[in-house]
Amino acid sequence: MIQREDILSMEYLKKTEFTGCHQGMRYRLEKVQKATDEEDEDGKQIVKTFLHCTVWPEPFNFITTPDSEKTGADFSFDEDGVSDAIAWMNDRLFAEKDRFDQAAGRWDSYR
Repeated sequence: MIQREDILSMEYLKKTEFTGCHQGMRYRLEKVQKATDEEDEDGKQIVKTFLHCTVWPEPFNFITTPDSEKTGADFSFDEDGVSDAIAWMNDRLFAEKDRFDQAAGRWDSYR
């Protein structure tokens, strides 16, 4: 299981993405800003910050892996969001166990 201590601090996540892997599953956590349907009192669209988490099977990095192999979700950009992202990643790890267990045999699959 992925633990909180496996992920770097919020201060790190504020500056850049964090990547890691566990039992055939690679993951990436990154800060993203998205416009919402809400407007502030001046009529400007409100932009919120989220923690976006992406998982995909090994062996390749985020850029090399096709988007069709990736699954992602957004969480609040705070410690609770990191905890929720870790829980989500662990859920994916167990729900898609066969997919990640077969990761070692994929070296020739992406050309």
